[in-house]
Amino acid sequence: MQDDEIVRMANQIAQFFAVYPEEDAVEGIREHLVKFWPPSMRKDLLVVVNGLVPSAVPLHPLVIKAAAQLRPSGRDDG
Repeated sequence: MQDDEIVRMANQIAQFFAVYPEEDAVEGIREHLVKFWPPSMRKDLLVVVNGLVPSAVPLHPLVIKAAAQLRPSGRDDG
């Protein structure tokens, strides 16, 4: 999957959770990524978050915070 598409999808999740208090929003995003995204997509997201691959679409700040709680391998059991 292309990096801009990963960012777009992650930002859509963040927009949904943006109305929640920040801590709840970050946890909601993280949980969504773990439950509904395969490890390969989470790994691709982490590559973008860590600046290893540039994206034309900026990441929502809540996505960055949630991604920081994911395991670097892209695997996360919860």
